[in-house]
Amino acid sequence: MTPQQALGLVKKHGVVLESARGPVPNLVEMVVGETRKGSWWTHPRAREVFALTRALRDSPDILVTRFVDGHITYVHRRLWVPLVRIARALPRASIARVREVHTASGAHRLDIEPFPGWVPDDVAKEAKSLSNDEAVRLLGDWVVRMLSKKGNV
Repeated sequence: MTPQQALGLVKKHGVVLESARGPVPNLVEMVVGETRKGSWWTHPRAREVFALTRALRDSPDILVTRFVDGHITYVHRRLWVPLVRIARALPRASIARVREVHTASGAHRLDIEPFPGWVPDDVAKEAKSLSNDEAVRLLGDWVVRMLSKKGNV
């Protein structure tokens, strides 16, 4: 799979988990074509998966958050407006932007940009004109189940 194909899958599905199981597809299973038990790092295509995760994380069209059950989640730009619209019903930490930063020493650290700091002005403006029902419809019914589990609906 190429980075463009991976980006196309996230665009198609809108919200994709990196590797965890949940109410939306996950990238690892889409790449390897099977349900995995245990770590994907042991799969023969682990290097390909890793390269694709980095390409998605670097894309300006992908928001990396912990939106779905606290797991690394890719949200395509086409769904940023509905995500921002329902933000009040979500834990703020779940919609913070997560970026992996490589330090000069070669170490990795996570840089967390709190919501709404990452939200572009045009997205914030458009979100105000969208209804909550329309936002949920665009995101998918799984959001209703997720919010009701958390007592936010």
